Parts: sequence; structure tokens; C-alpha cells
Amino acid sequence: MSQREYIQSALRVLEIEGQAIKQLSQYIDDSFIAACELMKNCKGKVVVCGMGKSGHIGHKISATLASTGTPAFFMHPGEANHGDLGMLTEQDVLLAISNSGETSELLALLPVVKRRGIAIIAMSNNPSSSLGKHADVNLCIKVEKEACSLGLAPTASTTATLVMGDALAVALLDARGFTPDDFALSHPGGALGRKLLLKLDDIMCQGELMPLVGTTQTISQALLEISRKGLGMAGIVGDDGRLLGIFTDGDLRRVLDARVDIHTVSIESVMTANCVTASQETLAAEVLNVMQKRKISSLFIVDDNHQPVGAINMQTLLSAGVI
Repeated sequence: MSQREYIQSALRVLEIEGQAIKQLSQYIDDSFIAACELMKNCKGKVVVCGMGKSGHIGHKISATLASTGTPAFFMHPGEANHGDLGMLTEQDVLLAISNSGETSELLALLPVVKRRGIAIIAMSNNPSSSLGKHADVNLCIKVEKEACSLGLAPTASTTATLVMGDALAVALLDARGFTPDDFALSHPGGALGRKLLLKLDDIMCQGELMPLVGTTQTISQALLEISRKGLGMAGIVGDDGRLLGIFTDGDLRRVLDARVDIHTVSIESVMTANCVTASQETLAAEVLNVMQKRKISSLFIVDDNHQPVGAINMQTLLSAGVI
């Protein structure tokens, strides 16, 4: 097989599967609406069931539903025939996936499911199949042909199934008014969770770890505080505990250029007033954006009285996995 033939084969797959997705739009109809309503009004969970490749796709669909506001899980039809059907309750909705609509392991479950009065949504290429006839709602996922050159391996059909599942999940997400905060609660781990959930209160240095000096202390005393606390800055506080300003390495360079006596001059006279601060409820990811835009490497977190309650720098954000 030549290199060009590899490319041609791949492009043919993309073309066939792209067409399979496009033609699904004709099946976004009253049946799709009925399926959405059944799932939205479900008092229990959406239980997704499928065998073989349909089962693999079913796993993904159930995961997408669960993470976007529709409680769902996957049930293997083979195991369901040997006890796992007990997972299913009368409050649930069964989303049964079978391209042919004739998968024996799935069909064996239907008499019991129907007897218990559990609603069934079928996803197949034939509403007149055995599965389709038992279902309350039929979602058609028919494709003209598979992308496999033999016409045997599920390719375009599994892609169409996955896309139909995504269409259901997103339609339900929109219907529920699902927000980024809701999404974060389903994704507490990894970079996504850190981006959406981690607040400054979770990672900031507090108490004795904050580099703070009074207004009458000298520049050299402030430098010692910066060195001890290791955040690359010192905050200057007044008698009432309010943050008046900040002293950083940038301020130190200006002081040295001006040949200021660091042992006698007060830190208040050379500090940067009106410095950038944040509240402890602010998302760490938001503060990272502010720091990058303002080209600063550290800042203080203050309360409603502008008293410092914490401090962070880029290393803090890096250690927390925000960067």
C-alpha cells in the first residue's frame, strides 16, 4: 500500500462519517423531543445499555450525561441477565442501544423491563426492529454505509450513535440551565477541577507565613522579611492593620538605582501604594489571568476592611497545579 493510498483511505473514512453525522439531522424530530422529555422528567437515573461496540459507545454516553446534569450509568446487558438488572428501578429510564435492534442479550431484558413499567428509549437503525417495537420512544441512528471498506466493522454507525448521545446530553444541559459551577462539581479532579473550583482561600499563605512590615520599619528590615517568607514581596500595613502598599524586587531595583540608604529610609516612603489585591473567594484561575495581564508575580489577598488575610505568588499557583 502506497503512502498516497493511506491518505486516500483516511479521507474516505472522514467523508463517510461526516455524511453520517450530517444526515442525522433528519432524525432530530418529535421522537427526539419525547426522549429528552422522558430523560429530563426522570425521577431516577438514565440507565444506558448496549452490547459490543454499542456498549463502548454507551459507556461514553452515560458518562457525558452524568457530567452534564443528567444522572446516568451504564449497565452491561450480559451481566444484567444474571443479576445486575436489579440496578434498574421503576424510577429510571432505560436507554437501549443496538444498531440492528436485534441484539439478543438486550432483547432478553425487555419483558422484565416492560413488566416493571420502566420507560424504554431505543437507539437503533430500524424502528421496526424487535427493540423498536418494545420501546416507548425510538431514536433513529441509521447510516447509509459503514466507513469500513468491507462494510462490516461498526464505524459510521458508532459515530452516529455517539453524536446522537451528545445531542441528547447537550439538549438536556441547556434545558436544565446547567452552569459552569454545576459542571465543576462533577469534575473536582485534574486541571479542569482546579480551574473551576480552586479558590485563593484554598492555597494562599496565611498568618505568620505572610510577609508583613509596619510603616516605620526600614527598607533593610523589609528585605529581611521578604527573605524569610520567600514570596518575593512584603506588604506594608498601618496601625489599623490595613494594607497600605507593597514592596517587591522591582521597587528594590528603583531604590538601588536612586542610591537610597536602605538602613535608614522607611519602607513607607518607597512602597508601591494602591497595589493589586484580590479577595479570598476569587478563583485561582482568575487571579492567574490578572497577574499575567498586569505582569506581576505576587499579590496579597485582603478582606472587606482591606486587611491582608493571605498572600500568593506564581510559585504558589504552580504548586497548586493552576499553571
